[in-house]
Parts: sequence; C-alpha cells; structure tokens
Amino acid sequence: MIDENKNEMISEEEVDEEINEEEVSQEVSKETENDLNDLTEETQQDPTESEEEASMEEAEEETVSQEESQEETASQEESEEETKESEETLEEEDIFSHAENVKQPDNPEAIVEGLLYIVGEDGVKLEQLALSIDKSLEDTKIILENIQQKYASELFGIELVCYGSVYKFISKKAVYPYAQELFGASKQNTLSQAALETLAIIAYKQPITRVEIEELRGVSADVMLRKLQARNLIKEAGRSEAVGRPILYEVTDEFMDSFKLYTLKELPDLPEYNKESDSDNLFE
Repeated sequence: MIDENKNEMISEEEVDEEINEEEVSQEVSKETENDLNDLTEETQQDPTESEEEASMEEAEEETVSQEESQEETASQEESEEETKESEETLEEEDIFSHAENVKQPDNPEAIVEGLLYIVGEDGVKLEQLALSIDKSLEDTKIILENIQQKYASELFGIELVCYGSVYKFISKKAVYPYAQELFGASKQNTLSQAALETLAIIAYKQPITRVEIEELRGVSADVMLRKLQARNLIKEAGRSEAVGRPILYEVTDEFMDSFKLYTLKELPDLPEYNKESDSDNLFE
C-alpha cells in the first residue's frame, strides 16, 4: 500500500510538472506570437516611414543643390562683371594710348603734310595745326618752314604757300600749261552741265569766292574751279576781305570769246523770283 501511495504521489507530481511545463510552453508561445505580431506591425509601418525619410532627404538634397546653383550663378555674374570691367578698362587704356600716339607723332612733318592735303584750297592756320599735333606755335612754324624748303625743290610740282596766315599746297606755275592740255585737249569745245552752272554763277556774280559758289550750287566746287582755270575760262581776281581772305574768281577774255560776248551785259536776264507768288502756289 505504501508503495502504491508513493507511486500515486509520484505520478501526481509528474502530472503537475507536465501541466506546469505546458503552461510555460503556452506562455512562451504566446510571447513569441506577440513578438511576431509586433514585428509584423513594425515591418508594415517601416515602408511608409522610410518613404517619408527618403522624401525628406531628397528635399534636403534639392535645397542644398539649389543653394549651390544660386551660389554658382552669383559667382558667375560676379566674374562676368569683373570681366566687363577689365575689358572696359583695357578699352579706355587703348583709347588713351591711341590718343597719346596721335598727339605725339613720330614724324610730325608727314602728319602736317597729310593735314594740308586734306584741307585743300581752304588751307589751315598756324594755330589750328599747332593744336592738332599738340605742338607749340614755334615748333609748328619750324615744321612748316621745313616743308616749304622741301617742296621748293624742282623735284616737286607743288609748293607750300601762306596767304593771309593760311597755309596750303598749290601747283607750281610750271604745271599750268600741262594742266591746260590735260583738261582742254580732249573736249576743247564742250563743257559739262556742272561746268556751265559754275561759269554762269561766276559770270553773273563776279567777283565771287569758292564758298559763295558752293552755297549757290550746293556741292563742292574745288575741282571744277581748277578745271575751268586750266581751260583759261576763269581767273583769280584778288582776295576777299572776309575771314581767311579767300580767292575771288571772275571770267576771262577766253570765256567772252568762247560764248561770243562783247560785254557781260549781253548775258540774258535772270528770271525774277517772287517769294509771295511761289508761296501762294503751294496752297493752290
């Protein structure tokens, strides 16, 4: 009996132990299930959170890139402004250097010769030349004297003269006969319309200066006057009392013979110009 009781007690204890083990295992399994559920929930929430974090990072990267691009643009603009300023500075330096070169010619005599050629028959005064080449009056006068001596040689067909304080180049007298041949040989009896207009102005208004002729015709008369002079149809008739003392021109006896005139009074009368009637006709 005692042994049976012992065996029963042992069996009950074993049963209790088994029950306890089962309960423990059940609790462990529940805990594991809970853990698995938590993990599942976390895994389900992670993609959204990761997407939000990724979008935040992208936004931050875009902000940084925009700031960097703005800084690069600002630096480029600054560099462009500096480049423009440097170019403008170089241009100003070039202009000043060019001006200095113009104001201080290496060969002033050549520069003065070129200026005298440009002004032609109008000539130029000593003061104007001195101001143009940035020289004193004395130095400029020495340059002009050297040019006069140079062209006084028989090697040149022109000479530098000074009439009424005006310097200019003119042809030497030895050239005149050849000029007559040049301008008169081919068309001895014919004149262009421009030549006839110039001759008519001189004939009606003589004595008259070149400037006055140009004011009436509206074009330069320098070349035409030389041609008419070479044909001996006009001649110099002294100088005007105006500023610069320009040359006065009048017709010659050759002109009278060519047009079969005894006196200039035989020239036809010019039509009268009535300003009032002409202005009235404009509104008719």
